[in-house]
Amino acid sequence: MDNSTDLSRRVLDANLDKGRNVRELGGYKTKDGQSIKYNKVIRSAGLHELTDNDLDYLKNYGLNIDIDFRSSEEIEKEPDRMPDGTKYVSLPVFKEDQTEASKIKKDSVIPGLDIDPSKGYDHMLEVYQNMITEDQSKKAYRSFFDELLANDKEDDVLLFHCTAGKDRTGMGAVFLLSSLDVPKDTIQKDYLLTNKTSKDYVDGVLKQVEAQEPKLVDSIRSLLTVQNNYLEMAEKAIEETSGDINNYIKNELKVSDNEINDLKKIYLM
Repeated sequence: MDNSTDLSRRVLDANLDKGRNVRELGGYKTKDGQSIKYNKVIRSAGLHELTDNDLDYLKNYGLNIDIDFRSSEEIEKEPDRMPDGTKYVSLPVFKEDQTEASKIKKDSVIPGLDIDPSKGYDHMLEVYQNMITEDQSKKAYRSFFDELLANDKEDDVLLFHCTAGKDRTGMGAVFLLSSLDVPKDTIQKDYLLTNKTSKDYVDGVLKQVEAQEPKLVDSIRSLLTVQNNYLEMAEKAIEETSGDINNYIKNELKVSDNEINDLKKIYLM
């Protein structure tokens, strides 16, 4: 399989009643031609609306560990639903939801925002810089690697998510794929795939914004989607901190060379 993504196998939403932006990381190729195993690690948006059928699907899929990058407030409002026996791990990237994803709802699009809603794009650039520089974020992503390393049984699947499955989850995927030596262009494609898998949801919200405050459509779109510029802001912060992402993972997230080798044994074939 090439790195362009086989969407029928990668995007799992069609198999779920209420899952959104649920995606396999299996099948991506590394620089030396290895592939990430299927049924080992998946990413998603929130899990609070999952149906009993969805829980059965995920149980049969092998879900064993659920990593939640959301803040305690988000978790309290919308606790995860997951199959019985799943290990739940809370790893808040931010103390509060800086992404604003949990504040934007179809039935109350504008009132819930904690920022100037006309400055969505600038706000997201700041969010991505904070994900790289804040100690809380580094601690969460270091612990994420601990859980990835613990996911070493053949048939077990680890899922990681936030509210929208695009920013905190997106950077988690960037760190994991980078540690496995997946090429940068593939990592970027995986990151941007959110815009395709979340399009119907985003369009629905923006339709409501158009009806309430049409001048805010572009700004709210900036909060609801991902852009290369956001990833580039994170990359810039990484370069300023560590020179490159491999040094960042080693020096800031404290992931050792031996742990990287163990990750490759667990996730690559």
